[in-house]
Amino acid sequence: MNLFVGIDVGTSGCRAVIIDDSGKLLSRAVRALPVPRRTEQAGVQQDPEIWWRAVIAVLQQLFADVGTRSVRAVAVDGTSASLLLADAAGQPLAPALMYNDARAVDEAARIAAVAPSDTAAQGAGSALAKLLWLQSRPGMSKARYALHQADWIAGRLCDRFGFSDCNNSLKLGYDPVNRSWPEWLDSVGVKRRLLPEVVAPGTPVGCISPVLAERLGLPPTVTVVTGTTDSTAAVFATGVSLPGDAVTSLGSTIVVKVVAEKPFFCSRYGIYSQPFRRLWLVGGASNSGGAVLRQFFTDEQMAEMSVRLNPSRRICLDYYPLPAVGERFPVSDLSLEPRLTPRPEDDLRFFQGILEGIARIERRGYRLLSALGAPYPGVIRTVGGGAANHAWGEIRRQILGVPMIKPAFSEAAYGTALLAQGGCKK
Repeated sequence: MNLFVGIDVGTSGCRAVIIDDSGKLLSRAVRALPVPRRTEQAGVQQDPEIWWRAVIAVLQQLFADVGTRSVRAVAVDGTSASLLLADAAGQPLAPALMYNDARAVDEAARIAAVAPSDTAAQGAGSALAKLLWLQSRPGMSKARYALHQADWIAGRLCDRFGFSDCNNSLKLGYDPVNRSWPEWLDSVGVKRRLLPEVVAPGTPVGCISPVLAERLGLPPTVTVVTGTTDSTAAVFATGVSLPGDAVTSLGSTIVVKVVAEKPFFCSRYGIYSQPFRRLWLVGGASNSGGAVLRQFFTDEQMAEMSVRLNPSRRICLDYYPLPAVGERFPVSDLSLEPRLTPRPEDDLRFFQGILEGIARIERRGYRLLSALGAPYPGVIRTVGGGAANHAWGEIRRQILGVPMIKPAFSEAAYGTALLAQGGCKK
């Protein structure tokens, strides 16, 4: 029996799983991560060594449960647009700038002035803006590699740096259609020697470092393969594979993604495409979602009311639930006001009215993607906290007219383990 390891380095913790040849989950481990440190001017940063210590801890826990003899491959996913600069030996030269670091305002303006509108590298939170900010700091003359969170951890696993996957690289300016670093990057002053070699997720890039193999008791032949971003890893975990397969994430916000044969981009709505095996994953994210519900109800209240919902009797309140002013997708309007009136005296009716409103936003999102050329979903797999609400699932099925599935797996670490498994077949 062969074993495959997936590591997910998220915002609050590091998670790892082991699966076998059939995809059976054999063990999982979790290690909490401290909250990244906030600095002045919208900075959010963290010492990468914190990630590494957590990775070692979860691997040791996993292998204590399952053993190491049959481990064949490992892959890592990380938060999108978390970036650091490292020297030729892979040593970080400064704290990593986290995905929500937004201090690179001037750099973002330089990018916006020359970059195509459909690039994912727009905004102060992009990895490209962070790279421009970092490379101009004192003490960066020794910088050799610009590395995303997943890149750096994978590099330490195999003692080789300078590679990344095409999903992580999107917000660094990588062109997934032409599969290259575009010429316009020179206009914003990117030091090209820092840019990684970009390959597909699940590509073998080396064997586990001898020192680490001895430390963990791993076979020296364990293959390290490229991972992806945490959100994309979760999509892999659900099992989507064909055009028209879709995934809706019902968390604090709504994220909709559908598998398509061709890429589609629309910067106005924040729609972009990323390579997905030999297809494309097209998606967008609304500001609506669970954050609205928590403005009015506790988790306990929602759990109690959910068993009393009546999906067959539509409330039909004309709600557009938002947590605050402004929407990005499927409506592009920074001044859009939340629409949550009139409020019925009955909390149950109000609760169902909000759920129906969120479902209509989901439908509108998929319809917008379809209008741009992506397929309308044939089936939707639901992940996130809202996936556990069966009555909401029935409401959504009726409004969207599409079967709803709660996948067996939706953990990013599981999706990354599947990438490790696939990498051994290449």
